[in-house]
Amino acid sequence: MRHSIQRKDPGNEMHIVIAGSSGFIGSALIELLLRDGHRVTRLVRSKPTDAPAAPEHSLWDPYRELIDLEIIEQADAIINLSGESVASRWTAKKKKAVLESRIKSTALLTRAVSSAQTPPRIFISASAIGYYGKGGETWFDESSDRGEGFLADVCAEWEAAAMEVNNSVTRGVLPRFGVVLSKKGGALKKMLPVFRLGLGGRLGSGEQYLSWVSLEDALKVLTFSLQQDIVTGPLNVCAPAPVTNKEFTKALGTALRKPVKLPVPAPILHLAFGQMADETLLSSARVRPSKLLSSGFQFQDPELYKFLQEECA
Repeated sequence: MRHSIQRKDPGNEMHIVIAGSSGFIGSALIELLLRDGHRVTRLVRSKPTDAPAAPEHSLWDPYRELIDLEIIEQADAIINLSGESVASRWTAKKKKAVLESRIKSTALLTRAVSSAQTPPRIFISASAIGYYGKGGETWFDESSDRGEGFLADVCAEWEAAAMEVNNSVTRGVLPRFGVVLSKKGGALKKMLPVFRLGLGGRLGSGEQYLSWVSLEDALKVLTFSLQQDIVTGPLNVCAPAPVTNKEFTKALGTALRKPVKLPVPAPILHLAFGQMADETLLSSARVRPSKLLSSGFQFQDPELYKFLQEECA
């Protein structure tokens, strides 16, 4: 990690409560915050049996509406990264889990923040660029209307739950994450073994746009959101230069010095993943991070080719 939260008083730590702390982004964020001297409390559904990444934890259960209000009272900021992964076939059971895991956790946190006598100053609740639906070559920014489809519906309900905070103290931020790339986890980690074997290729036509962001920049956006009072509401978390799937495939193959000659036809993806393939793997999302750019945020990894060359070295 090459960045940190800028504080007016270097000796003044923040107390940050994180839900979804065991995930790809959450675990990396905790490591960064602790190294920068902040107090972190993880919200967990069961007591950790291994050595936790953070020195503190607090039990909660969104499905039973259980949370320690004292922890919320003590916090300077709440970061909500909770949510079931969407990366598998969407059965009716899977769709219910994806939606409920987001809405129940967010609604519980919203009620806790609203009822706090001393509310946290910041509530950051994750969302995703799935909000915009399928876009082809159309550019989207934070002012764009929501799209259609399961993911768009989930994101809209997810954000609506987060915006129910009812006080004049707490600043709300809704980071809409693009595809977060790192060799340590997520989509890129899963792709690397395939591409290293020379079995990588475009998905479908390859013309669909991928709005991506490096893990470093995703973390940098979260810490930027903690420190910058001008950052509020929906916030696209993606690099300023989205690429097509065909361009991404070529860039990754070049970085690994491997050929990319085995495209996966759309019908195969439909057969394997159904609706999930339509709304993720084959869907086009050309998203611009307008609010970040206008607020002065500086991307560490603005260009895909250079990022992959360094990440895969």
